[in-house]
Amino acid sequence: MAVKPKVKDRGRYTSDVNAIARQAANLLLLKPLVWRVTKVHVHGLENLENLDGAYVITANHSSHLDTPLIFGSLPRRLSKYLSTGAAADYFFTAWWKAFTPVLFFNAFPVDRGKRSKSGRSSHTHRGLAGSLLTDGIPLLIFAEGTRSRTGAMGTFKPGAAALAISRGVPVIPVALVGAFAAMPSSDGAALPKGRPPVHVVYGHPMQPAPGEIAHEFSERIRRQVISLHDQTARAYGMPTQADYARTLALGKTADNADHEADKGDHEAKPDHPEHPAGSGDATLRNHAVRQASPDSPRQR
Repeated sequence: MAVKPKVKDRGRYTSDVNAIARQAANLLLLKPLVWRVTKVHVHGLENLENLDGAYVITANHSSHLDTPLIFGSLPRRLSKYLSTGAAADYFFTAWWKAFTPVLFFNAFPVDRGKRSKSGRSSHTHRGLAGSLLTDGIPLLIFAEGTRSRTGAMGTFKPGAAALAISRGVPVIPVALVGAFAAMPSSDGAALPKGRPPVHVVYGHPMQPAPGEIAHEFSERIRRQVISLHDQTARAYGMPTQADYARTLALGKTADNADHEADKGDHEAKPDHPEHPAGSGDATLRNHAVRQASPDSPRQR
C-alpha cells in the first residue's frame, strides 16, 4: 500500500476546533436524527482497521441520507477531517448557505461548470479536491455526480479514481442499501416514515493495478460497489441493482408504448378537426332532415 501523506495545515479543513465542533454536531444532532428515522445497520468496518492517512470514499448516491449515513457510521479517527464536495454555485454563494454543509461535512466548493448571472463560467475552485487530498485530507466523492432518481446506479465519472491514482491513496468502496427506498429524491426533504432499514457496507480498500488508467479503475470500483450492494440486498430481501434496472427498463418501455399510442391517435385525426372523418354523410343527413321538416322555411 502506498505511503500516505501527513495532514498539513489547511485552515478550517484541518482545524481541531472545527473538527471537534463537527463531530459534536454529528454526534448530538444529525446522527441521532438519522438513526431515529431509519434502522441503520453498518457492515465491514473491520476492513478499515489498518487504514491510515488520506483516502477517497466512493459510494452510490440515491438519497439525502447518503452523506449523513457515511459520516455517522465511520470511526471518529477516520471521519475527523473527512471532507465532501458541495456545489459552489449554490452552497458557497452566501455564508448562510455554506454554514450547514461546512459544519456537518467539512464541505469544499466544487465547480459544476454552470455559468454565473454575468454569463461567465467560474472555475476558481478547480484543483481544490486534489490539493486537499495531497495534504492528507480524505475525501467523500459520489462518482455518479448526482443522486439517482430511480435507485438504479448510474455510470461512475473517473474523477475519484484519477485522484486516487495521482495521489497514491486507496479508494474505499461503500454501498448504501435501502437509502433510496427510505428517502427517494421524489420525496424532497420529507423524512422517512416507519423506520425503514438502511445498510452501510464498507468494502476493502482498493488500489489501482499497475498500468490501470482512471476509466478502468473507476469501472472496477463501480462493479465492487454493485457487488457489495447486491450481496447485502439479497441477504436482507431488499431490491438489488438488477431489480432497480429492470424496473427502470419496464418504465421506459411503458412510456414508449404510451408515446406510440398517442402518436397513432394523432395521426388518425384529419387535417381539419372541424370536419371529422365521416361527418360529411352526417351533414347531408341533417340537411335532408331539415328540408323534410314541416318547420323548414321552404315548406311554409
